[in-house]
Amino acid sequence: MAFAVHINLDRCTGCNNCVIACPVNALELHTVDPVTKDKIYKVKDGKAIILDFKSELCAGCGVCVEACPYGVIKLVGPWEIRSKPQESGATE
Repeated sequence: MAFAVHINLDRCTGCNNCVIACPVNALELHTVDPVTKDKIYKVKDGKAIILDFKSELCAGCGVCVEACPYGVIKLVGPWEIRSKPQESGATE
Protein backbone atom coordinates (compact mmCIF):
# COMPACT_ATOMS: atom_id res chain seq x y z
CA MET A 1 0.00 0.00 0.00
CA ALA A 2 1.36 3.40 -0.95
CA PHE A 3 1.61 6.13 1.66
CA ALA A 4 3.56 9.30 2.40
CA VAL A 5 4.90 10.74 5.62
CA HIS A 6 4.72 14.51 6.07
CA ILE A 7 6.86 16.12 8.78
CA ASN A 8 6.40 19.78 9.74
CA LEU A 9 9.84 20.69 11.09
CA ASP A 10 8.70 24.25 11.85
CA ARG A 11 6.53 22.84 14.65
CA CYS A 12 8.95 20.11 15.83
CA THR A 13 10.28 20.70 19.36
CA GLY A 14 12.87 17.92 19.28
CA CYS A 15 11.16 15.93 22.02
CA ASN A 16 12.35 12.67 20.39
CA ASN A 17 9.09 10.82 21.11
CA CYS A 18 8.66 9.74 17.48
CA VAL A 19 12.22 8.39 17.26
CA ILE A 20 11.81 6.34 20.41
CA ALA A 21 8.38 5.04 19.42
CA CYS A 22 9.33 3.92 15.88
CA PRO A 23 9.57 0.10 15.92
CA VAL A 24 11.74 -0.03 12.77
CA ASN A 25 14.11 2.91 13.44
CA ALA A 26 12.93 4.86 10.40
CA LEU A 27 13.41 8.23 12.14
CA GLU A 28 16.61 9.88 13.32
CA LEU A 29 16.82 13.22 15.11
CA HIS A 30 20.00 15.28 14.89
CA THR A 31 21.39 18.74 14.43
CA VAL A 32 24.18 19.80 12.10
CA ASP A 33 27.46 21.29 13.29
CA PRO A 34 27.65 24.70 11.57
CA VAL A 35 31.44 24.43 11.17
CA THR A 36 31.94 20.88 9.93
CA LYS A 37 28.40 20.16 8.63
CA ASP A 38 28.59 16.81 10.48
CA LYS A 39 25.57 15.36 12.24
CA ILE A 40 25.42 15.95 15.97
CA TYR A 41 23.13 13.50 17.75
CA LYS A 42 21.52 15.87 20.20
CA VAL A 43 18.99 18.66 20.16
CA LYS A 44 20.38 22.18 20.07
CA ASP A 45 18.53 24.93 21.96
CA GLY A 46 15.52 22.63 22.42
CA LYS A 47 14.84 22.61 18.69
CA ALA A 48 15.15 19.71 16.30
CA ILE A 49 16.97 21.00 13.28
CA ILE A 50 16.81 17.82 11.18
CA LEU A 51 14.58 14.76 11.49
CA ASP A 52 15.75 12.15 9.02
CA PHE A 53 13.11 9.85 7.63
CA LYS A 54 14.23 6.57 6.06
CA SER A 55 11.39 5.62 3.74
CA GLU A 56 12.91 2.23 2.94
CA LEU A 57 12.47 1.21 6.59
CA CYS A 58 9.05 2.77 7.25
CA ALA A 59 6.17 0.30 7.46
CA GLY A 60 3.47 2.96 7.60
CA CYS A 61 2.25 1.78 10.99
CA GLY A 62 1.54 5.33 12.28
CA VAL A 63 3.16 4.80 15.69
CA CYS A 64 5.21 7.98 15.23
CA VAL A 65 2.06 9.97 14.48
CA GLU A 66 0.47 8.80 17.73
CA ALA A 67 3.69 9.43 19.70
CA CYS A 68 4.04 13.06 18.61
CA PRO A 69 2.29 15.35 21.12
CA TYR A 70 2.49 18.33 18.73
CA GLY A 71 0.92 16.92 15.56
CA VAL A 72 4.15 17.33 13.61
CA ILE A 73 3.94 14.02 11.70
CA LYS A 74 1.14 13.05 9.36
CA LEU A 75 0.69 9.77 7.50
CA VAL A 76 -1.16 10.19 4.20
CA GLY A 77 -2.41 7.41 1.98
CA PRO A 78 -5.15 6.29 -0.38
CA TRP A 79 -7.42 5.50 2.58
CA GLU A 80 -8.00 9.25 3.03
CA ILE A 81 -10.93 10.63 1.09
CA ARG A 82 -9.98 13.76 -0.77
CA SER A 83 -13.02 15.76 -1.70
CA LYS A 84 -12.81 17.85 -4.82
CA PRO A 85 -14.99 20.91 -5.20
CA GLN A 86 -17.86 20.11 -7.49
CA GLU A 87 -18.03 22.13 -10.62
CA SER A 88 -21.14 24.19 -11.07
CA GLY A 89 -22.54 25.11 -14.41
CA ALA A 90 -24.54 22.01 -15.17
CA THR A 91 -27.41 22.84 -17.45
CA GLU A 92 -30.89 21.60 -16.80
